[in-house]
Amino acid sequence: MGTREINIETWKRKDTYRFFRTYDSPFFNITANVDVTHAYRFAKENNYSFFLLCLYASSKAANNVEEFRYRIREDKIICYDEVQPGSTILMDDETFRYGYFKFHNDLKEFHRLGLETINHIKIHPVFEPHSEKDDAIYYTVIPWISFTAFEHAKMHNATDSVPRIGFGKYYGQSDKMLMPVSVQVNHALMDGIHVAKYYEKFQDALNNLSL
Repeated sequence: MGTREINIETWKRKDTYRFFRTYDSPFFNITANVDVTHAYRFAKENNYSFFLLCLYASSKAANNVEEFRYRIREDKIICYDEVQPGSTILMDDETFRYGYFKFHNDLKEFHRLGLETINHIKIHPVFEPHSEKDDAIYYTVIPWISFTAFEHAKMHNATDSVPRIGFGKYYGQSDKMLMPVSVQVNHALMDGIHVAKYYEKFQDALNNLSL
């Protein structure tokens, strides 16, 4: 993927960035519900994976918020042209493996490739974390709990700048289906307003899924 360097000296968040770069743990986490009513019905009507639909919509949203593509490289900030989703995949023996997906704007293609990735992992269940890759968004799925807060596992590394997103158990409320979504990011690279933009774009993508 292509990258470009952010000029820190002319960046409007220069002071905020330098302030939070002094923190041992500069991360913050927000959990909020998204409305998955349309996605749930779409999955049922078209025999699509609900998980892959959510992964597609979330990845599309994250790629459309520039700050989610920023990464810290030593004393520099780079911005990827595009970042790719990587997620935990549950095995039949209740362990998990990591799946690395290629984002594609076309939903049909993303879903097709996503199913291939999952099937490959099921057949070849190698535990293979790509911790050296930072052109990614790390996802985890907790479909058994409608959590109200969630903290992702992380190493004590203040330069860790890969966003982490968690999907919880969806549930019915009135005539809607809601799903808790946790977002963990490095405060040196973004603020609450950028996470709010992600949630807004995620909701819009979920509401407009179509073939």
